Amino acid sequence: MKVKNFFWSILFAGFFLILLIPVTRDQFLGFSSMHPYMGGFVKFFVLATFGEVVGLKIITEKWSLPRGVLYRAIVWGALGMLITMSLPLFAGGVVAAQKSHYLPGMGVPVFTAFLTSLVMNGTFGPAFMSLHRMTDTYIDMRLDGEEGVTINSVVKKVNWSEFISFVVLKTIPFFWVPAHTIVFIVPSEYRVLLAAFLSVALGGILAFAKKK
Repeated sequence: MKVKNFFWSILFAGFFLILLIPVTRDQFLGFSSMHPYMGGFVKFFVLATFGEVVGLKIITEKWSLPRGVLYRAIVWGALGMLITMSLPLFAGGVVAAQKSHYLPGMGVPVFTAFLTSLVMNGTFGPAFMSLHRMTDTYIDMRLDGEEGVTINSVVKKVNWSEFISFVVLKTIPFFWVPAHTIVFIVPSEYRVLLAAFLSVALGGILAFAKKK
């Protein structure tokens, strides 16, 4: 476990160092622009996984890795590719709807960013979070040695009452909508990276809620 902790510590530190140094940051952003899906995978693989590590630290009060950390990191990377596609999809869709007079606020950047965040989190958000909750549950069930894990057994295992009451009805309006409003205000080349950093904050929020 110490070797694994050392490996992930080096990975997190190296990635943050790349983002802090202007030359390497510009090169990484250039790579992400040329290969958006690969860039999205790497950003969420590292940053969202770091968010889970931070969350576990808050709960256990010591630094350690979540069970099945590599599996969870790969899932986060795949979800990062999905987010990479969804950000320009919703940003362009809301602007198109404004131009066609289906939505108000044309020409007001802050209001457009808010609408984009509201539409994305009100439609794509719950489905995305449900998918992630099911993948996490699947990983937990397999690590617990449960046999015959199916979609039905995963669905039954998820605490949907807690998911709806807290994740959907609290984190979406009070965290994700305002947070993604900021994401859609910044230049497009920084949006996926900022969204990945938000997953670090979310790890802390979920951990505090779970601990409470």
